[in-house]
Parts: sequence; structure tokens; C-alpha cells
Amino acid sequence: MKKYFYYLAAALGPILLLSGCGDQNGKASSNGALASNNAEKVYVAPGEHDEFYAFMSGGYSGNVTVYGLPSGRMFKEIPVFSQFPTNGYGYSEETKPMLETSFGFIPTDDSHHPDISQTNGELDGRWLFINGNNTPRIARIDLKTFETAEIIEVPNSAGNHSSSYITENSEYVVAGTRFSVPIPQRDMPIKDYKGNFKGALSFISVEPETGRMDIKFQLIMPGFNYDLSHPGRGKSHGWFFFTTYNTEEANSLLEVNASQNDKDFIAAVNWKKIEEYIENGGGTMVPANYTHNVYSDETHSATSTMKKEVLTIDPTKVPGAIFFMPTPKSPHGVDVNPTGDYIIGNGKLSADLTVFSFDKMIAAIDGKKYDGEAYGIPILKFEDVLAGQVKSGGLGPLHTEFDGKGNAYTTFFISSEVVKWKVGTWEVIDRKPTFYSVGHCMIPGGNSAKPFGKYLVSMNKITKDRYLPTGPELEHSAQLYDISGDKMELIYDFPTHGEPHYAAAIPASILAPKSQKIYKLAENEHPFATKNVSDARVVREGNEVHVYMAMIRSHFTPDNIEGIKVGDKVYFHITNHEQDFDVPHGFMMIGQQNSGLLIMPGQTKTSVWEPKQEGVWPFYCTDFCSALHQEMQGYVRVSPASSNIDLSWSLGE
Repeated sequence: MKKYFYYLAAALGPILLLSGCGDQNGKASSNGALASNNAEKVYVAPGEHDEFYAFMSGGYSGNVTVYGLPSGRMFKEIPVFSQFPTNGYGYSEETKPMLETSFGFIPTDDSHHPDISQTNGELDGRWLFINGNNTPRIARIDLKTFETAEIIEVPNSAGNHSSSYITENSEYVVAGTRFSVPIPQRDMPIKDYKGNFKGALSFISVEPETGRMDIKFQLIMPGFNYDLSHPGRGKSHGWFFFTTYNTEEANSLLEVNASQNDKDFIAAVNWKKIEEYIENGGGTMVPANYTHNVYSDETHSATSTMKKEVLTIDPTKVPGAIFFMPTPKSPHGVDVNPTGDYIIGNGKLSADLTVFSFDKMIAAIDGKKYDGEAYGIPILKFEDVLAGQVKSGGLGPLHTEFDGKGNAYTTFFISSEVVKWKVGTWEVIDRKPTFYSVGHCMIPGGNSAKPFGKYLVSMNKITKDRYLPTGPELEHSAQLYDISGDKMELIYDFPTHGEPHYAAAIPASILAPKSQKIYKLAENEHPFATKNVSDARVVREGNEVHVYMAMIRSHFTPDNIEGIKVGDKVYFHITNHEQDFDVPHGFMMIGQQNSGLLIMPGQTKTSVWEPKQEGVWPFYCTDFCSALHQEMQGYVRVSPASSNIDLSWSLGE
């Protein structure tokens, strides 16, 4: 228990020290950290655009937020794993299938690690991948529309944390389980964890042209916790690296019982060798229920398919494919430098960073320089794979990014700082405080072969006094550092939505020119689209009523509907006829028990309304669209369930 209190004190000490910092009374400080020249660096003049897009995970919001750098302006929240009443995602009939899982409809999640697709190790800006941590899923966001295009559930997983990282040609997006579980799931005593629980590392193939995902195989590993991962690149392309903790295989009071070993492991996986094994007939297909949800821009609708099996790989059956590298101490992040020469282990209970050499790793494998094995997987000798250690003097290293100029930047949670060091000499060059308790940092392209080493963003876990107080609940804080010179320079703070765990950024020059502006009405293949006003109508099918509706500035067609009865289920299929950029229309109906809609030009969306009361009930456009926006409204007459009033609809009568 002494060790437990030591770790607890180390973790809480800086937080307690910070609790008294700053002015919580809304008064401006006269000794602010930002000089006027730094303010100029982040200023983006009215009408001008930012240099970078930054995509930040929303954590417990389940979504992704899009910011501009260097301004820190938030452009959009992209709904991914959570219902989003702003535009009706997860509420509309078209998008409900996106949130289906083997557990049923799940309206939220915990999004963590976005990663941008790559070609030859460089960001190509086609897709963004993001993991759902709670109900294990991987989503693909189309960076042409900035909308979620696909979600695949990950079976045999729990706490999908070491995800979603991309190989250098987007061959795979990889997902690793944080919590080991019985595979297959079954009723068993929790105390029998050790030796019986397993951890699944899932390699999900990405179709090169469409981005369509498919689980190629799952590597069924020992029952450790698999925390984070990164792919090899350059000379180490074909390998993937995963940090582990809880190699003790504890199942209770993990802050003590999972911190006993001096070293845990980084698992090195040669996925190309596993591919060869599969091509030669290796692996075992096992039953597994998991959903694959795909959204179509043509039909503006999603479909959900239940998959029934997955290919599993026993690591002991593929000699030479999986190895463990001992790593101090409960490592969190594992990061690979742009050339693929070095693998950095960020041991969160260690003051130093451990750097492994890929060349030495291969030599140790070839020379069979093993230090025993764990569950049949060889453990490489620590000294034989070690390239060096960064003697930082910081506490709680978590994550490392690279600037493409031979420098690395590591976050230290407990000592609240970013440390810059030289790759190859392991010399600390600079360090700057963060405010407060930084988790991840991000450099645009900083986990690729071609970083854009101008800015670093720290994503901090504690906000305290950085902004005006807003009651007990605060947004998280991000800080922007200029890293273009020899020394880091803090130039800006900005609040972030949800709890960003990681971010990915890309030059705006790559994305902005191909950003879609409208959906062409003529190409709308939605089965309930009203592409011509003359096709607007209302159709009864038993107690279901389908309203085929068109909208354009500044009216609905139809806008008066009669013959609806209490107990009916009314489907409003609404098509936006605008073909001009940035002219969406909204829809809300009084008594609607789900969400309103926001419908883009050329798009069709459907909202369901089940009237409970007789009367005449209005609907209206919720997005201010013209000088006559207030006039964009209509009425639905609801009669008793026993009524014989015929359906009728009209406009301008």
C-alpha cells in the first residue's frame, strides 16, 4: 500500500498546487503570458482563412470537432457515434442505422484518436478515422463532405483504445482492445482473469478507392491491457507497435496491482508476415456478431448489416510475427519517428523516455536474443533493442510527436509540460509548461513521414483558471505553441469541446479545394425524394402517412395538410431544392419526440411525428434562410382516430 500512496501523491500533487492558481472573478490579468507579437501570429483577419484544419476527438461527446489553426476557431462538430440534434444525425430515419450495434441502438460513445489517411506515409486528406472507445467501433469520415460515411463494430473487444491508427498507405486502420475479456464472451468468475482473458488486436482493411472497411483479421493476444499503438513507416513499414500495461493481469485495484512490474511491453507485430500466413490458409474463422453501417451520398441514407464471423489468428502459430519489447513503466503512448528508425515508449510511471532502435530489434530477432517468453511470444532482451533514453527530468510522459526537422516533443502529464528533444542524441533542447496536466500533443502531420513542423497543440486535461468560470463544469483547454524556431513559444489558448484525447491536422490547401458545397438534386437517389414540386403529395398506408415534401426559399410544398389522425405515424420526407452553397433549411414540428432536421441543398431527410392530440399544429423552418424566413411555415390538422376526413394537401389555396 505504500507504493499506492506514493503514486497517488505524485499524481495529485501538481493538481492540488494548481487549484489555487489564477483569478476566478472574471478580472483580466495584467501579466498575461502572450506578448502582442504572439497575438499577431494567431490573428486571422476577417474574411481570411486558417492555414490548417485540426480535427479533435470529442471524448465523451462521441463526436469530432473541427478547428482552424492558428486561430483556434471551431468550424464544425461532426456527429459520429452520438445522436446530434443540431442536424438530426442519429434521429432521422436515414441516419439511425449508423448507430446500430450488436447491442442494439447505441446513441453515444467515447471518441479518442483521429487519424488521417495516408499515401506513401504522407497525409492525403481523403478520410479521417476515429475510434469509439466504449462500444468498440471504428468510423470513417469523408473529408469531402465532413460527414460520417461508415462505422464498423469491432467484436471480441472492450475499451477500443489503442485505435484508430493508419498504416502508411492506408492498407489498414488498426484497433486494439484496452480491456481484455473472455473470448468468446461467456459467464465466468472475474477472479479467473489471469490466463483466461484475452486481448484482440484488429486489423481492418481499407479499400483503396472507396475507403470501405472490412475486418481482415484479429490477433488474439495475452490478457494484458493494450493502451495505444502506431504503425511503422519507412524502413519499419509492415510492422505495428502496441503498448501494454497490466502485464500482471490484475482484475482489481489496478492503480496498485497493475503497477508492480518494473517493465511492461511494447508488442511488435509484423502484419505482412501474418498476411502471408493467411494467404497460405492460416487462421480460424469464429462466430462473432458485429454491425457494419454505411452511409450513401447518393441515397442520403445509411444501411446496417450484421456480420456473423471473423478471422482470428493465434500468435503462437505464426513464428517470427509477434515479439515483446520490455518497456518501463506502464507505457501509455508508443510513437514512431518519421523515418521509421525509432520506436518511443512513453512510460507514464517513468521519468525517462525509452527509445528502441528498429534496426536493433531486427538484429535481435535474427539473432534470437530472447529474454524468455510470455504465453509463447518471445521477449526481446531490453539492452539489445535499446537505442537510448531521454533523461528528461519530467514526470508522467504520455505522448510524442515529431516536427520533421529531427526533433521530438513529449508531453508530461504530472509535471504539466512539453519537452523538446533531439532524435539520435536524446538531448533535451527545450521545455515549456502547459496549463494544466497535458495529455496528448499534436503537430500537423506529426505522426506521419512528412510532418508540418510549424505548430504544436497541447490538449490539456485540467482548465482551472484559463478562462472565465462557467460553474463547476468547464470545457477543456488547448494551447498552441509556435515551434518554428529553436525554442517553443506559447502563443494562444482556446477552449475545446468534450474531452479531446488526440487530434490530427492537415494543411487547408489539401482539403479546402475539394470540399463539397452542395448535393446535386438531379443525382438524388433517395427513394422518398421529391425532386419536382409537382411530385409533392401525401400518401396513407394504414396508420402510416408519408408526406413527400419539397422546400425552397421561403415555403414548403405542401404547407397545409389535413386528414391526419391521432395515432398515425407521419413520415415527413423533405427534400431541399436549393442548389446554392450554404443555404440549408431546417424542419421542426410541434410535439416532435425526436429531433429537428437540418437539410443541405439537394438532400432528402426524414423525420417521424406521431400526433397525440387533436388540433391544428404548425411546423416551420429552423434555419434562417431569407428575409421571409419567418413566413416559411405550415400546418397539419389532426383529427380524432375515428375520423373519416380524407387526406388533402395544398400550397397557396
